[in-house]
Amino acid sequence: MIRPMRLEQNVVDGWLAAHPGWSRDETGALVRWYEFPSYAATMGFVVALGVIAEKRDHHPDMLVTWGRVRVQWSTHDAGGVTELDLELAEATGELVR
Repeated sequence: MIRPMRLEQNVVDGWLAAHPGWSRDETGALVRWYEFPSYAATMGFVVALGVIAEKRDHHPDMLVTWGRVRVQWSTHDAGGVTELDLELAEATGELVR
């Protein structure tokens, strides 16, 4: 699979402005916390996101706690956020709608 190129900062800033709840962390990756009413719901989200990620061969970093998941998207080999990260961040949000 050919990996996409890192996006310009202004493109990512525009995407962030249109997607409340997402931000950048200290590495420049897209990051968002999601909250759930139970541990089972939390794990269901993690598994569903894992299936989507596996199908696209692009995997987020996730921190799982009781009722919360921190999702971080970045393309390590591109050195930052790519179009693939934006697409999968949107897909992440669709899981909780």
